[in-house]
Amino acid sequence: MFAKNGADLLEICAKNHWSLADFAINYEIENNKLSREDVIENMRKVLDVMKESVTVGVEKEVICLSGLTGGNAYKVGKYLEKGNTLCGDTIVKAIARAMSCSELNATMGKIVACPTAGSCGILPAVITTVGEKLNLSDEEMIKGLLVSSAVGMIIGQNATFAGAEGGCQAECGAASAMASAATVFLMGGTNEMCLHAAAIVIKNILGLVCDPVAGIVEVPCVKRNFAGAVSALSTADLVMAGVISYIPFDDVVEAMYKVGKTLPESLRETALGGLAVTKTGLEFKEKVFGK
Repeated sequence: MFAKNGADLLEICAKNHWSLADFAINYEIENNKLSREDVIENMRKVLDVMKESVTVGVEKEVICLSGLTGGNAYKVGKYLEKGNTLCGDTIVKAIARAMSCSELNATMGKIVACPTAGSCGILPAVITTVGEKLNLSDEEMIKGLLVSSAVGMIIGQNATFAGAEGGCQAECGAASAMASAATVFLMGGTNEMCLHAAAIVIKNILGLVCDPVAGIVEVPCVKRNFAGAVSALSTADLVMAGVISYIPFDDVVEAMYKVGKTLPESLRETALGGLAVTKTGLEFKEKVFGK
């Protein structure tokens, strides 16, 4: 069983009366010779790591090894406790959690690269926050993760996850698309609606460069994770309201790949352009590595 693109994925699911989660499970059973129980258990382990990674930085200050960033998830968590946020508890909680996971990554802690380490905070923050908001069981959240994996597989086959190849639109863009599709599924949306969400998210991040200061995935990467989480959640609401992407998912993924290929080398994780070569960015580099 193989889905070459989003249209193919939807066709296979329709033929078998599957959700995207069912597709992911059956794909693993057929291609990796796992039992259904094995697939679920493996994803349960992933969920457990995610749960831990999104809370560590909220409960205590996590300072990154380079000294460039850290402690911001804790600040947002304390701000949330005051109860006077503008965006509401769900959004701000997701923001804090996305930053927690990203900060933990920068301290060499245990995270799930979903799909990359640089974008590791987006999907965990969204899944755990949606799970709490909708009072979902672990089993239901696991199905959401399986939906995200089905969408991610299509993106990986037809484009790229690598910032070095496609810019941050490939890393945070893919993660946000996967998270939004999972959220729509968990809210009761159809397979088609899941792909509409993924398409809209990528469209809104199209062209985002990868310009890590000092070549380290901290500045501006940690904050791009919280932005990706917010985009995933807000887009899910948009799609559940009946809004669609006029440009199909497969076309959007193709466009993302082509845009990534046209980005100059300086804007593809080389730290030779963008924020990395600003006056302050170069000062940070000197602080970390010396002259």
